[in-house]
Amino acid sequence: MRSTLSAILFILMANQGLFAADKPNILFIAIDDQNDWIGCLGGHPQVQTPHIDTLAKRGTVFLNAHCQSPLCNSSRTSVMTGLRPSTTGIYGLAPWFRNVEPYRDLVSLPQYLRNHGYKAYSTGKIYHGRFGRQATDDEFDVLGPRASVGVRPKEMLVKNTPNPHPLVDWGVFPHKDEDKGDWQVASWAVEQLQETPDEPFFLSVGFFLPHVPCFATQKWFDLYPEESLQLPLIQRDDRKDTPRFSWYLHWKLPEVRLKFLEEANEWKNLTRSYLACVSFIDSQVGRVLDALEQSGKADNTIVVIWSDHGWHIGEKEITGKNTLWDDGTRVPLIFAGPGISENGRCTKPAELLDMYPTLLELCDLPKNDKLEGQSLLPQLKDANAARERPAITTHNHDNHGVRSEHWRYISYANGSEELYDMCKDPNEWTNLAADRQYAAVIAEHRKWMPKTSAKPAPGSRSRILIYENGKVNWETKDVGANDPIPEL
Repeated sequence: MRSTLSAILFILMANQGLFAADKPNILFIAIDDQNDWIGCLGGHPQVQTPHIDTLAKRGTVFLNAHCQSPLCNSSRTSVMTGLRPSTTGIYGLAPWFRNVEPYRDLVSLPQYLRNHGYKAYSTGKIYHGRFGRQATDDEFDVLGPRASVGVRPKEMLVKNTPNPHPLVDWGVFPHKDEDKGDWQVASWAVEQLQETPDEPFFLSVGFFLPHVPCFATQKWFDLYPEESLQLPLIQRDDRKDTPRFSWYLHWKLPEVRLKFLEEANEWKNLTRSYLACVSFIDSQVGRVLDALEQSGKADNTIVVIWSDHGWHIGEKEITGKNTLWDDGTRVPLIFAGPGISENGRCTKPAELLDMYPTLLELCDLPKNDKLEGQSLLPQLKDANAARERPAITTHNHDNHGVRSEHWRYISYANGSEELYDMCKDPNEWTNLAADRQYAAVIAEHRKWMPKTSAKPAPGSRSRILIYENGKVNWETKDVGANDPIPEL
C-alpha cells in the first residue's frame, strides 16, 4: 500500500513540475536579419562563421528553414506565441500582441516554460524592440541589457541615399568591439552562465547585428578583402517575369535598391559590411557557447540558433527583407544538445513556428494544443525523416509563400502568382507560374495556404495592402499611407 501511495505521489509531483531540475536547460540564441550567409548553410562562399558551424556539427541544421513573416515584430510574435500572422493579424512592426484581443492572456513560450519549473532569463532582441519590456514579470524572470545599435558615427557614412533613414548605413567604424551593444548582450549572458543560473533555465540571447546599420571594426572587414570579394549572384531584369504586385510589398521602405548601390558604388561596401557583421556576431555566439561549456551545463543544455528572417543584398533588385522569396524567408535554424543527432543536415522544410512545440517535446513537457507549429523531433533524430507539410510565410494581408523541398509558390493578394523550381533554379530567376504544365504543382501548394486570414490587428503600424474591386489600397494607420502607388 505504501509503495502504491509513493508511486502516486511521485506522479503528482512530476506533473506539477517538482522534478523540473531534471529537465534540460535551453540556450535560445536569436540573430536579427541573418540570411543564409552562414558557413553551414552555404549562402555565401566566403563567409566565415566557425563557431556557429561547429555547433551545427554537434547537432542538426535545417537547410530549408523559413520564417513565418519577413519582418521583425510579426516574425518574433509568431515564434513566441506559436501562431501564424494570418491567425493573429499581426503583420507589421506593431502592435504588441498583449494589446490585442484575444491574445492578452496567451501563454507564450517563456511563460509556458516558467509554468513548468523553468527560470527565464533574457537579454537583447527576442521580442521586437520595447515590446519585450512591457510585461517584464509576465514574460521573463530576469532581464539583461536590451538590444541596441551600439556606437555609431555622428554623421552617416553612406551619403545621399534615396531615403536617408539613420539606420540605413554601413561601413568600417573605428570603435572598440567591446562598445557594441551585442558585445554587452553576450557579456551579460556569459555572466549568467558563470554564476550558475537556477536550473532548469531558459536563457534567451538576442543579437541586433547584422541588422543595419552594419558597422564593424577593421579586423572583421579584413576577413573579406575587397579585391577578392564575391558579390551576390543576380540576374539583370530579374523582375520582368514577376507580378507588378510584388513591388507593393516593399515599394516605399528605407532600404535602398540595387540601382542605388550600383550608382553610388556601394554594393561591394554593403556586402563586405554585412559579412563583417556576420563574423562579429559569430564571435559573440562563440563567447556564449564557450561560457556554456565552461559552466559544466553543456551536456544538459539544448542550444537553438535562429534568425527572424532573411535579407536581400541586391537579389531581386532590392536590399532588405519584406519579400516572399528565399532571400527574404530562409533563415538559420540549428538545434544541438541532448536528444538531438549530431551532424544532421535536414533538407525538409521547417518553420520557425515549429520551435515552440519542438522545445516542449525535447524537454518532455505536456503539449500545448493551441500551437500551430509541428514538432521537429523526428528530424532531430533522423534528418531524413518524412515531413509532409511545407513552410508557409505570410507578409501583409493575403500574401503567402509556400516552400516545399522542391518548389516555391507565391500567391499575392490580387491573385497573381509565382512558381520556382528550387532544385533547377535555386536563385528564383524563372517564374513558371504561367506555364500550364505546372498547374498540378500550383494546386498542390495552394492547398497549404493558411485557412484563416485575419484582418490587420488594431494598432497595426505597417503598410497593409487591401485589394478590392481590382484596385490596390493601403491601410491609413501610418504616415504616408495615402501616398499614390508609384511608377516603377
